[in-house]
Amino acid sequence: MKKPDGIENFSAWLEIDLGAIRNNVKRLGEIAGKPVMAVVKANGYGHGIVETARAAEAGGAAWCGVARVEEAQILRAAGLQIPILVMGYTPPEQVLPAVEEKISLTVYDPAVAKQYLQTAAASRKRVAVHVKFDSGMGRLGLFPEEGAAFVRWLRQQPEFEVEGIFSHFARADEPLAETTAWQIERMNRLLDQLEKEGLRPALVHVSNSAGTLYHPAGRFDMVRAGIAIYGLHPSDEAPLPDGFKPALSLKARLVSIKELPAQHGVGYNYRYVTSAPERVGVVSIGYADGYRRKKGGQMLVCGQRVTVLGTVCMDQCMVTLQDVPNARVGDEVVLIGAQGSDCITMEEVAQDWGTVNYEVATSMAHRLPRVYFGLQD
Repeated sequence: MKKPDGIENFSAWLEIDLGAIRNNVKRLGEIAGKPVMAVVKANGYGHGIVETARAAEAGGAAWCGVARVEEAQILRAAGLQIPILVMGYTPPEQVLPAVEEKISLTVYDPAVAKQYLQTAAASRKRVAVHVKFDSGMGRLGLFPEEGAAFVRWLRQQPEFEVEGIFSHFARADEPLAETTAWQIERMNRLLDQLEKEGLRPALVHVSNSAGTLYHPAGRFDMVRAGIAIYGLHPSDEAPLPDGFKPALSLKARLVSIKELPAQHGVGYNYRYVTSAPERVGVVSIGYADGYRRKKGGQMLVCGQRVTVLGTVCMDQCMVTLQDVPNARVGDEVVLIGAQGSDCITMEEVAQDWGTVNYEVATSMAHRLPRVYFGLQD
């Protein structure tokens, strides 16, 4: 594959395959047989919110989901006209700007709804909303058993346009857990009641990535996927099927090589000391870039795995090059992604850090340049 343009100018950077995101969205839609809301919150899970949204739309996404109204406004400012849902809280002061930009908001309890109602009534504006229910997450939303009365009240307010209702699975990435079936059952009971009263909105969406793949009964009218559109596994127990590809690679440069004598400390607090003469390289990336401050991580140099020595610094880290005699200053170093015949996956990095791939992806710092390619392929 031809290297993306511009990387020679960077000491550390991310490469984002937008073609992979486009194809992942398309594949997910084929599996679900339903429209896809592409979740691009948190700067597109670290991949870049605008570019990710464009790639998702190219893959057939019907909606984009974000956590905060500011994220939706970034998409609108970039010229995207795709429907957008703010899935979290929106301050009342932001309601009218959202309405002006055709951004849909979430209401999850009467207090929030009344705040939005007062704002809308004073300006004679109509607010498009999706109603959030807590079917088992223990987070935002009324319980489904309280839902019909709330939806009925919302429908009676001319200031609200109820576009949809939604919930969120707590354990869909544990396919054997019974919680998901229970959540689906609770939502179905609510929908039955809304149907009887003629209150069911056109869009019901509950499934996240794992729910879409492993719980077909929870797909309803639309699926709402985040981690899968980036080609990342929802969990070890809920891996992606064939046809998905990771979009992100994290790379840096080898900027110095030196021979250290035996008993020489490496890095702050000498958490690594050479036991014999050792060839050590300095890599131009550190914890300020989102790479965890720990020792013992793996990187790829010349297609071979090397180990991080000592503690990762703010802007740099050191690796052993004892078994890579052909390494040279200026060489590309891969921290996440493939080089030669080897690959360090984001899931592997997450396991090493003691966390999940979601956190690894979203921890990628804004100062890392994002180099995009693949959307025209």
